[in-house]
Amino acid sequence: MAYTASPTPAGPVGTQYCVCRVELSVCGQNLLDRDVTSKSDPFCVLFMEVNGKWVELDRTETAVNNLNPAFSKKFIVDYHFEEVQKLKFALFDQDKSSMQLYEHDFLGEFSCTLGMIVSSKKITRTLLLGNGKPAGKGMITIAAQELSDNRVITLSMAGRKLDKKDLFGKSDPFLEFYKPGDDGKWMLVHRTEVIKYTLDPVWKPFSVPLVSLCDGDIEKLIKVMCYDYDSDGGHDFIGEFQTSVARMCEAQDAFPLELECINPKKQKKKKNYKNSGIIIVKSCKITRDFSFLDYILGGCQLMFTVGIDFTASNGNPRDPSSLHYINPMGTNEYLSAIWAVGQIIQDYDSDKMFPALGFGAQLPPDWKVSHEFAINFNPTNPFCSGVEGIVQAYSACLPHIRFYGPTNFSPIVNHVARFAAQATQQEFATQYFILLIITDGVISDMDETRHAVVQASKLPMSIIIVGVGNADFAAMEFLDGDSRVLRSHTGEEAARDIVQFVPFRDFRNAPKETLAKAVLAELPQQVVQYFKHQNLPPINSEPA
Repeated sequence: MAYTASPTPAGPVGTQYCVCRVELSVCGQNLLDRDVTSKSDPFCVLFMEVNGKWVELDRTETAVNNLNPAFSKKFIVDYHFEEVQKLKFALFDQDKSSMQLYEHDFLGEFSCTLGMIVSSKKITRTLLLGNGKPAGKGMITIAAQELSDNRVITLSMAGRKLDKKDLFGKSDPFLEFYKPGDDGKWMLVHRTEVIKYTLDPVWKPFSVPLVSLCDGDIEKLIKVMCYDYDSDGGHDFIGEFQTSVARMCEAQDAFPLELECINPKKQKKKKNYKNSGIIIVKSCKITRDFSFLDYILGGCQLMFTVGIDFTASNGNPRDPSSLHYINPMGTNEYLSAIWAVGQIIQDYDSDKMFPALGFGAQLPPDWKVSHEFAINFNPTNPFCSGVEGIVQAYSACLPHIRFYGPTNFSPIVNHVARFAAQATQQEFATQYFILLIITDGVISDMDETRHAVVQASKLPMSIIIVGVGNADFAAMEFLDGDSRVLRSHTGEEAARDIVQFVPFRDFRNAPKETLAKAVLAELPQQVVQYFKHQNLPPINSEPA
């Protein structure tokens, strides 16, 4: 078995686009018994495919004398949505204290992508031997959990009768929040804005991650200090107090929490010192700031549709100069784009049935032009099984259609938007639609397409456009609102940027993974942005 064992577990592979870290828990069931006098002593090794080789990332502890182990050691992996991250879980029966895997008996293995695990949250699969046959009745269960505390605290603070610090006026108060650092010193977490000329300030509500304020521990003491602002930086200390998030959470809109602001020096000097004013917690709320992975682990499905340009400008598919010509390697730029995007998205759709549509061609038997036809010629069921199904349907339809024109995008955008509009009835984040359009150039119905994209920007939908060939793609850049907000021809602004355009020519000589990264880089934030704006939580999210 060709494993590459690294002497120490490899660090996280690639961090440029990392969305977050995932913790994988592993259990085994009915493992092979390799020991004569007792049961197997299994341990699990995790490998990741790096440049075509299996590299060991980490291994669990050994479960002594146990054919149904639940390993306490977790695997922690950086998760990259826009990459196919192939993993292999291999189980061995520990026979010696050696680190070399060939010294131990092999109990079976299972390979999959990280995307497959996170989209299912938990999977149980058969363990296989090196020859591809089942390892007895052995099974493996892998569960994924996002490693992050996504809680956010929102505080609304005010002050009353604070000490007057300025000679000729009132104070200019602001607050600073501190938590205890690892070195025992107080560490600044947040500073409010300054409220000028008042002893009864009302600060704007502010939000900070709960991890930042108290390391996620609501019982941990935090310190709040109140100062009078001076433009020279020599701010005058008014007073301080210590509290905890748990205590501040007692504040309700009708029942604010009042805390005395104490100046210890004054307290020592003055016998009748009471306080230097009151700091009021008007409200304290903890909510969850959901990430892309929260939605995926919660069961959100990414619904993938492909739209393929069959206009005459692509050239005759039988001519080697055509963009639709399938070369002796069995590929072309259209197929490369379908594979690059599809093989990643398909992990996030449980039935893996994808509608594949064509536009700009004349269809048999009456040779009418269609801008929205099923490439499998089954209008009532345009679904293809997996990326392979799309590729087969594409290759099969080429000889039966006539390339024509014009290049109209709006019918296909509106087609997917109709389904996305139905999904807006959802109470949870259950579906998000992705339309991949592959085209060779200039859009004929620019006004209608702009209008369609602006309307689609209000829906759970994103559009990826891959431009093939060497045409002028200025119009595509215009639809991709990275540099300015897209407007329809009537002047209506897009609610958010949902178009990502990538010219294939920039990636012609690069590994196919680079195209997928560029194309899918913005998708996670588009998904999060939509569901947050609609206030839709993941399907099975825990309360904050």
